[in-house]
Formats: sequence, structure tokens, C-alpha cells
Amino acid sequence: MLQIRFRAMGCAIQAMLDDDSPEASRRLEMVPVWFEEWEQALSRFRPDSELNRLNRSAGRFVQVSRTLWKVLDAALLAAEESGGMVTPALLDALILAGYDRPFEKLVLNGPTVSPPVNPPLFSLEDLAEIERNPHSQSVRLPAGLRLDFGGVAKGWAAQEAAFRLAQHAPALVSAGGDVSISGPHSGGSPWPVGVEDPRTPGGQVEMLALHSGGVATSGRDYRRWQQNGVWKHHILDPRTGRPSESDVLSATVVAPSLREAEMAAKTIFILGSTAGSLWLEERPHLAGLFVLEDGLLRASTRWEQFVWDEQASALLSQARRESSGNDALIIKK
Repeated sequence: MLQIRFRAMGCAIQAMLDDDSPEASRRLEMVPVWFEEWEQALSRFRPDSELNRLNRSAGRFVQVSRTLWKVLDAALLAAEESGGMVTPALLDALILAGYDRPFEKLVLNGPTVSPPVNPPLFSLEDLAEIERNPHSQSVRLPAGLRLDFGGVAKGWAAQEAAFRLAQHAPALVSAGGDVSISGPHSGGSPWPVGVEDPRTPGGQVEMLALHSGGVATSGRDYRRWQQNGVWKHHILDPRTGRPSESDVLSATVVAPSLREAEMAAKTIFILGSTAGSLWLEERPHLAGLFVLEDGLLRASTRWEQFVWDEQASALLSQARRESSGNDALIIKK
């Protein structure tokens, strides 16, 4: 088992390959290169990024890279699948809320904003006004609409990296704790993935055994700051343009892909425990766990099938005996 750790897209990245060969090592060394390329295309915090060039060109067609085209596809699909709860159209509302620079440079107690300004709101109908020409691979944004890909970009990058690494061996890629898994270990054992407890720093609420797919967590416990004396966080409710005020502290979803998991975790976090549970149960390919603000846990009916058990422990023990015995397999957000 080989792995590499580094920082990109404002979070910790970890990539793992179930192989110890020199070729595996060379492939892992490419992962930071890929993330740098993707971040240069997709980051709103880099003035010369491709995304910012597109945002500055509203009303005109702009030819874009294959990376930006694919991530825009993923963002628009997330908006459709979530009923508009997850949307790339909230850049101006995020800036108004105080998230106007990389989080590590954000002032914890931000300046007073006076007078209060109502954030701009965008619907699925507004996103439908984005024009795309697949022949020239160009995009035209309507006037007044600027994009921020946020977690969609991070999830897409982790999933794409896992796909590329899987051409060589079973792979796991974690981007800030959102995890994409290409398939089981070579011996058939699952990957252990720890779900961090937002109530207890360093603690876990669950240990999962995942053979493939993705798991993502959305919560208000990490990216948060104060503005006008009020705590804010980065997950906005598109119905208000302001940080979500649901009763959910964090929401974790297991899905067939990280793209779906990231979209679903954010959706149920915004909807809250009651509406979010109903939304989740209507989608049999998803499983989720809520940590509520009152400290209680609520799991969907399909959650237990992914929880670590004795059989998973036996499979992992066998895999470790057959490999190098590497214990660094648990990923936490």
C-alpha cells in the first residue's frame, strides 16, 4: 500500500494505491500535478483562473477547457438532481456572507457590513440561461450570474484522480474527507473510512467498510467565521442566499459515486433532518447519517449495510497479512 499526502483546493488531499511497485509510486507522484492543473482552472481564489475569466466575460461566449466543461456539467446536474438545493450560482452571496478569500486567510471575526444587504437569489430557471456550444466547447453566462464550483469541483477532482489511479491498481482518494474509491482491495477487502464526529474534535461517529463509490460529509463545524457578531458558514441555502439554518450539524452520505454523495450530503444538510430524511429515503441508491444540533444521530434505513463489522475486520486483517501491514487506511474529514 502506497500513499501520498499534500494540500490543494484549500484542503488536505490523500491518495492511496493498493500496490507497492515503483510504477505505483510514479503514478501517485502525478496526483499533485493533476490537482494543481484542476485548481488553476476551477478556483475562484486565483485571479487568473479559467473560472474567473469566464465570470468576467458574462454575456459573451468563452471557449473553455475540457476540465471546466466537465465540472460545469457536474454542477448543473447537481442542481437538477437536488431540486436547486446545490447550485453553482451563489458566488456573490458567498462573498456577501464574508467568504471572499481562501479560508486559511479568512479573518475569523470579519468586518462589520453596513447596511445589511439582501443576497442575490438564483433558481434553476436562471441556470437554464447558461448557453453552451459543445462543438466549440464554449460557454456564455447571462449578465449578473457568476459561478463558484465549491464542493462540486473538489468532489469531481477526487473522483477523477481515483479513476486515473485505478488504471493501475485499486485506489482511494480523499479531498478534505470526501472520499472516492475505485474498487475493493486486490484481495477483495473493503476500505475503512472513518466519519468524523463534529461534536468531538478527533472523534468518530462511525466506521464504514466501503468497496467502491463515494462518501461525503457536509457540515457547519469547519468552515465558519463571524460577521457582524454572527457565526456564518460556507453552505448557503439557495432559498435565502444565507448560511443554512437547518437542525443538522453534519450530514454524511454514501453513494455509487462521490459526485452523487457530495450533492446529496449538501442537499440533506440544507433541507434539515425531517425533509432531508424523506428526500434520502426516496433514493434507494443512497444511505446517510445525520448528526443533529441537539447531539442526536439519525441514520437512513440503508446506512447499516455500510457500517464496519467483524466480517470487514477479518477481510482487512487478511489483506494486511498479505501486504506490507500498512495501518494508515482510515480517512477522516
